[in-house]
Amino acid sequence: MTLEFKNVSKLVDGKIHIHPTDLTLERGTMNVLLGPTQSGKTSLMRLMAGLDVPTEGRVFWEGKDVTGLRVQDRKVAMVYQQFINYPSMTVYDNIASPLRLMKKSAGEIDKAVKQAADLMQLTPMLDRKPLELSGGQQQRCALARALVKNAGLVLLDEPLANLDYKLREEMRVEIPKIFEESGAVFVYATTEPEEALLLGGNTAALWEGRITQFDRTPTVYRQPVDATTARVFSDPPMNFLQVSKTGTKLMFGDGQSATANGPLALLADGR
Repeated sequence: MTLEFKNVSKLVDGKIHIHPTDLTLERGTMNVLLGPTQSGKTSLMRLMAGLDVPTEGRVFWEGKDVTGLRVQDRKVAMVYQQFINYPSMTVYDNIASPLRLMKKSAGEIDKAVKQAADLMQLTPMLDRKPLELSGGQQQRCALARALVKNAGLVLLDEPLANLDYKLREEMRVEIPKIFEESGAVFVYATTEPEEALLLGGNTAALWEGRITQFDRTPTVYRQPVDATTARVFSDPPMNFLQVSKTGTKLMFGDGQSATANGPLALLADGR
C-alpha cells in the first residue's frame, strides 16, 4: 500500500494553504507531520483523506488515481485531538460501529472488537459509556474504533494534545507498537519535536504550507537541509546570528568576533 502526492497544491480563497508537493508514504510506516500551528499539517491530512480536493495535482493510492474519490469510499480512519465517541453507546458498541456499517457478521465484529480492546487495554471497560472513562481511555476508545476498520491509511491529528502529561507519555510509547502490527500507512500530526523523536519512523518538516524536508526522523533531526527545517525541529528553540567573515575572522553582534576554525575557515568571505 502506497499513498502518493504528485504536484499536489491547495488554494483557499486565492490563498496558498499547500504549495506544490510531491510525497510518497509506504505501507507499514509511521509518518510524522511536524510543524507549528497553521504550517499545513491538517490541510495535508484533509487532502490525504479525501475531505478536500487538490487545486492542482493528483493523489494516488496503491497506484490508482483517487483524487476525486469521496472520503466514505476510501479505506481511511481518522482520529482527532478531541475525544470523538458516541456518548449514548457502550465502549463495545463504539468500537463495533464502523464494522456494523460495513455489514460484518456478529462473529467477525465480536472478534475484532475484543482484539482491539485488548490491544488498547480497554477490555475491562467494554460495558461502560465513554463519559465514565478517563480522558486517556476515551482517546484509546477512539483509536480502537479507527483500528478495527482495518483501514489502509490512518490519520492522527494531534491525538494526544488534550491528555495530561503522564497519559501523553504512555500513549507515545504505545502508539508505535500498536500501529506496527497493522501494516497500514500512519500519518501523525504534531507541533512537538520531542513527540516526533519518540514516535520515530519518518518526519516531514512543514513550514507555511511547504514540506521543507522528508526523511527518516533521526536524519531530519541531525541533518536538517536548511535553517527553516532546523527551526521546526528544535526544542528548545535554536538561536540564529547574522555573521560576517573576513579572512580568519568572524564578526557578529555588537562588535564581537571569533576565529574561523575547521569548516568555517573554508567559507568564502562575506555575510
